[in-house]
Amino acid sequence: MQLVIVESPTKSKTISKFLGKGYIVKASFGHVRDLPKRELGIDIENNFKPKYVIPLKAKKVIAELKKDSAKSDNTILATDEDREGESIAWHLQEALKLKNPQRIVFHEITKPAIEKALESPRHIDMNLVDAQQARRILDRIVGYKLSPFLWKKIAKGLSAGRVQSVALRLIVEREREIEKFIPVEYWNVSALLKKNEKEFEAGLVKKDGKAIDKLEIKNKDEADKILQDLNNADYIVESVEKKETKRNPAPPFTTSTLQQATSQRFGWPAKMTMSIAQKLYEEGHITYHRTDSLNLSEMSLTEAENFIVKKYGKDYWAGKAVKYVTKSKGAQEAHEAIRPAYADKTPESLKGIDPRQLKLYTLIWQRFIASQMAPAIFDSVLADIKAENYTFRANGQALKFHGFLKVYPTKFEEKDLPDLENNNELNLVKLDSLQHFTEPPARYNEASLIKTLEKYGIGRPSTYAPIISTIQDRNYVGKNEQKRFVPSEMGTIVNDVLVKNFPEIVDVGFTAKMEEELDEVAEGKNTWEKICKDFYNPFAKDLEKKYKEVEKSDLTQKTDKICPKCGSPIIERMGRFGRFYACSKFPECKHTESIDDKNKDLGIKCPKCKEGDIVARKTKKGKIFYGCNKFPKCDFAAWDKPINEFCPKCDSILTQKGKKIKCNNKECDFVK
Repeated sequence: MQLVIVESPTKSKTISKFLGKGYIVKASFGHVRDLPKRELGIDIENNFKPKYVIPLKAKKVIAELKKDSAKSDNTILATDEDREGESIAWHLQEALKLKNPQRIVFHEITKPAIEKALESPRHIDMNLVDAQQARRILDRIVGYKLSPFLWKKIAKGLSAGRVQSVALRLIVEREREIEKFIPVEYWNVSALLKKNEKEFEAGLVKKDGKAIDKLEIKNKDEADKILQDLNNADYIVESVEKKETKRNPAPPFTTSTLQQATSQRFGWPAKMTMSIAQKLYEEGHITYHRTDSLNLSEMSLTEAENFIVKKYGKDYWAGKAVKYVTKSKGAQEAHEAIRPAYADKTPESLKGIDPRQLKLYTLIWQRFIASQMAPAIFDSVLADIKAENYTFRANGQALKFHGFLKVYPTKFEEKDLPDLENNNELNLVKLDSLQHFTEPPARYNEASLIKTLEKYGIGRPSTYAPIISTIQDRNYVGKNEQKRFVPSEMGTIVNDVLVKNFPEIVDVGFTAKMEEELDEVAEGKNTWEKICKDFYNPFAKDLEKKYKEVEKSDLTQKTDKICPKCGSPIIERMGRFGRFYACSKFPECKHTESIDDKNKDLGIKCPKCKEGDIVARKTKKGKIFYGCNKFPKCDFAAWDKPINEFCPKCDSILTQKGKKIKCNNKECDFVK
């Protein structure tokens, strides 16, 4: 009997289906050893030797796996194929005291993939383990050494992270760009023209044969001068360019592009996307979902070709296997892009699957199949139209051949122009000018933040979701109604302290260089001990120096309120979750009150007690909800924003989220 150990019970069930009676498949339920929770757990003086412990929740699992291993002829470690999976395999070997376990890896949980992996087992790759160990130790050092500094100099309960702090810096700096932004006025001039009763629009692009810059027409007077110049002008077609243009399909998904696509299309957080993808992988529907590679197996390319030709016809296939090149540094080319395990397993063929899993599978399947399809073809027309010494331009586009768009719909605009030829005279229907202002840079959303992290080489596929979750859990950033990141006051303060005093820790280039050094460890070109030493020695000296130099931030503000318990003045303090009122005699007097800002008062009487007012509040994690200001006397609360209207069905108050208005009574189904 051979024992196969994987991380999750779902994965173990799927693999069990493909193996015969000679195998037993068990789950470790994730990590089985880690650094201790309440101490640094790293012997700095002894070459950064980590102290690993078995968490309480894993002790029972380890005991059972030890019994299973003792009864087995051989133990096979089949954890995920990335560094974290390799690390879990090594920790299993150490915790179970396995002498010579076999290690197998696979990109997909299918019968051929499992059988092929079993034919060529290997030893645990200690280079990958060391790279993951170095990351864990560096993160622990920063977290355990820098967080107490923030407690002493700002407020208790704060945390700093090696990579998360860089992400926070990006968000804070973007917010400051927006605050400093001064909009610039500019104007566009356009003409609505007509030929043979068919109207179309053309935009002004040139004057005296020279291109007009976007910001060149600065105000209404300049725009009006152009309109005056064109008074009674003739509009003559100067040139017409007709050509066929192609739009190529996008590559299959990597972790980063999948998280970006689900954020843009479905509004899903990266953490949610990865959780759903994990289930799809463990159930054998898709390949491994933590990857930065665009590589595709020869078998998958052949399967895609056969499916496309059979389903859509030979014209829809690209004509050859399309192979994509990964541009990111340190990408694991031995890995594959995210794709369906079977090309011919259409979304319609999956029955009884969770709706969100089906939604994600459909997106992955469409993207992969489309990546092997022919380009979409458009008939494009570009017409330049002369009017006095000005040139207008009209663009037309019509879809000629769907190609990959048959499978992976993407937005495009069709513009139908009349049949234009050189020297055609056109009728002017309307000449117009429109005022615009330049826009500030957009705040980051999940998609754009992940794209930026990837661009600068910050983090790796498995870290994007935890980075984003962590800075929100710490209440350093929140999301506005457009689901874009806005730094909290505390997040801004923490960032400023770190940037001023530990610029290297939050430097984009320095953090990217650390990732490259971790890649070198994974490739056997560097040692984890050297990386930790090179980082720690200057960091420790700098930290010791900053403890002496940096004064504690005074984040308190005086108020005219008096403490109801001891009669001392009330002051406004800054805490981990924002500002609050507190007695100035703390810790002798521990009286505190929440701050209900006037701008948070919705001007709506509480529908429950009829006495209090509805105000916006925050949970400890920074999530906004709405409640009565008479709390705890009245416990009315709602997640969606109440409006001053009542339900026609049950007379409860109505709430609004976006354009959707519904009843706050959970037992009432009223929606409009």
